[in-house]
Amino acid sequence: MSKPKAVVAAGHKETALAAAQVLENGGNAFDAVVAAHFAACVAEPVLASLGGGGFLLAHVAGGRQCVYDHFVQTPQQKQKSVDTEFFPISADFGIAQQEFHIGRGSVATPGTIRGLFKIHQDLCSWPMHELAERAITLARDGLTMNAFQAYIFDIVKAIYRHSPESKRIFGSRTEDGKLLVEGEILQQHKFADFIDSLVREGEDLFYRGEIAQRIQDLCSDGGHLCREDLESYQVIKRKPLSIDYRNAKLVTNPAPSSGGVLIGFALSLMAALLPQQNDYGTGDYLGVLAKVMDATNKVRGDNSEIEEPWAASLGLPGADIVAKYKSLIQDGSVCSRGTTQISVIDKQGNMASLTTSNGEGCGYCVPGTGIMLNNMLGEEDLNPRGFDGWVEDQRMMSMMAPTLAFLSDGQRIVTGSGGSNRLRTAILQVLLNLIDGNLSLQQAVQNPRIHLENDFLNIEDGFDQSIVDRLTNEYPDHRNWDDKNLFFGGAHSVSFDGEFSGVGDPRRGGYSVIV
Repeated sequence: MSKPKAVVAAGHKETALAAAQVLENGGNAFDAVVAAHFAACVAEPVLASLGGGGFLLAHVAGGRQCVYDHFVQTPQQKQKSVDTEFFPISADFGIAQQEFHIGRGSVATPGTIRGLFKIHQDLCSWPMHELAERAITLARDGLTMNAFQAYIFDIVKAIYRHSPESKRIFGSRTEDGKLLVEGEILQQHKFADFIDSLVREGEDLFYRGEIAQRIQDLCSDGGHLCREDLESYQVIKRKPLSIDYRNAKLVTNPAPSSGGVLIGFALSLMAALLPQQNDYGTGDYLGVLAKVMDATNKVRGDNSEIEEPWAASLGLPGADIVAKYKSLIQDGSVCSRGTTQISVIDKQGNMASLTTSNGEGCGYCVPGTGIMLNNMLGEEDLNPRGFDGWVEDQRMMSMMAPTLAFLSDGQRIVTGSGGSNRLRTAILQVLLNLIDGNLSLQQAVQNPRIHLENDFLNIEDGFDQSIVDRLTNEYPDHRNWDDKNLFFGGAHSVSFDGEFSGVGDPRRGGYSVIV
């Protein structure tokens, strides 16, 4: 048996296998992540779409690092028409309902396709049409809906049943009023044809050609997006944010996105409050972690609560820490829902962490393509000034934080997560489990998590009862979860320390392959 030469972790078996096939046949980590993204758009259609945007954090063997920001951009001109199509729908999470806003007026300029072509131009070794082959076959032949993807469909069924074309593609063949259920076959013939045309004709098909015109025609009736927005869209290459925590070096998504910055802030507080690692796993440690989550939430807004009296009561250099990180978080819009993660390391030492999102989808597919456009202008977190208060022609901020970790023992880790505002606490806890807890990657991802927001503490099943009792006493407003849940993110992660390891986070249907 030949020695393993690469590893991938992603949010679906087919996504991971698309990357694995490329890696097995000599492609590099960036070839693999592009192939996986195309496949994710087929296998994880609510979480990944060519009509959305995302980020790739690339570490090229030899040390060069770069973030490819291909997240969405606000349209150049806000249409003032009273006929803008923009309305709320209710998504049913079982334990709670959440309001999302969809319609043509919720669509921001997509960046995914231009991002994939820029990554391909700079970093890939295979022809683009070969990278898309498995996704095209999967879309044409169809795939069986698994339990997790069917669950996600059921949550957002009001969105994907909104327009006739979306309902035709994603509607259940057996259960009236539902989207595809577990065991049904999802076939996307028009999407397969579009990908095939795209990878042969190039990105201008979408941004300048026939598809650009179809998008403009679709959005002209109640939307803001037009051809000029598509034609002018550019991928931005950014220097990653570097963070030192104990003896580890971390690299993540920089400003203007806020997720990586907030993870850095949280780690700086953990190091100040717990200068030694030997409290890891105790009630004291989890209590400090909850307070750090509270402070991290506050740094996004009014930092006075952190500086006085919070930081002073703990002996923290609060004002200095807050000022450092607050200055990196611009007064912009943050979005991170409907997200999935792809992580890859290859035998050359290339590392790829790609996080991508489509919001929840706007309810409309680009005619004849099967591409659901994003609803980023309808994200509440993304529009703090109100839904009509977004700034024209601006790269939208995101909570997404593709992350690399270089540990003192030589281990290298690629991680990231979906999960709205919880993705940064998911990534934070994976990193703490690895660095403070010295856990294996498998344990670091699968260990139970907490999440504190608005003074409400969520506690995942799996902690010792004594720790749960302490936390619930300190936080009377809380919820104890019965099992692992997608609420706590999906940190699909891989590592290399002489041997390859990968973990698909079970909370979000994750799957990993070593090749």
